[in-house]
Amino acid sequence: MKILVVGGAGYIGSALVPKLLERNYEVDVVDLFWFGDNLPEAVKRIKKDVFELTTEEVKSYDATIFLAGLSNDPMAEFSPGKNFIYNAAAPAYLGYIAKQAGISRMIYASSCSVYGYTEDKLYDETSPAVSNYPYGISKLQGEQAVLQMKDDNFSVIALRQGTVSGYSPRMRLDLIVNTMFYYAVSIKEITVNNPAIWRPILSIEDIVVAYIRAIESNPGISGIFNIASGNYTVGEVGDLVKTRVQEKMGIEIKLNIKHIKDYRNYKVSTEKAQNVLSFKPRHDIDAICDNLINNYDKFKDLDNPNYRNIEVFKKLDL
Repeated sequence: MKILVVGGAGYIGSALVPKLLERNYEVDVVDLFWFGDNLPEAVKRIKKDVFELTTEEVKSYDATIFLAGLSNDPMAEFSPGKNFIYNAAAPAYLGYIAKQAGISRMIYASSCSVYGYTEDKLYDETSPAVSNYPYGISKLQGEQAVLQMKDDNFSVIALRQGTVSGYSPRMRLDLIVNTMFYYAVSIKEITVNNPAIWRPILSIEDIVVAYIRAIESNPGISGIFNIASGNYTVGEVGDLVKTRVQEKMGIEIKLNIKHIKDYRNYKVSTEKAQNVLSFKPRHDIDAICDNLINNYDKFKDLDNPNYRNIEVFKKLDL
């Protein structure tokens, strides 16, 4: 099976692609390499914008995965226009040429950010998606664009991802658990801006498994799937990171709790993904912390601006 991973040199792709190779898939990556190249040598690299791809170029693939686009709220709010181009129009274009080329499956990296703000409700895939922020809006638009193309010959799976955390060869320290780990190690203090708000947290090891389950699912399966390792309040995440880092690294850490209003608050059900894709998350916050601690020597340059997407994005001439 031959897979095209668009945006495959990023945080998730750099962890996913090696696992696909281990399963004997042939993998090519299309990427602009904004954040460098940490891919295995065996991967064919195609450096170009997704909009430069043609139907002819993609017709040899069996499946495509869209991991490209702007990856968080700070990037989206820094450049709302580019956000809507890369998160909404780009997956729509890839889906269009993929279907025209006869590719049988597309997997789209969506986000639980589409849910916006909820009050003490566990949201499933049928719940209202009402984000009022550029990032959440654009991810929903991209999702809707690709899903409306599905038919009996073109499977489309949208994975609504929780906030991913953990170690990747293309490291990021601007994700909730990773950020708390950074502050715990660097200044021995974790600040929690609002302990009451909920977030679905997703281990990078679990999201890699989710993509594999999606690729290997029955050809007739399409639809939206929430993907998370578990739901936590941000206050609980702070407590868990503090405790684990103290236990494993012998660092005494303070917690600085604030109560700053936040309009993003959601927790999700992953029952559909478990029942349909056989996605069973195995990694909690402790496991994510262990993953970071065990790989710490690979990203000890904690203040490297390349570990924060917004810092790289601001320097690009787009």
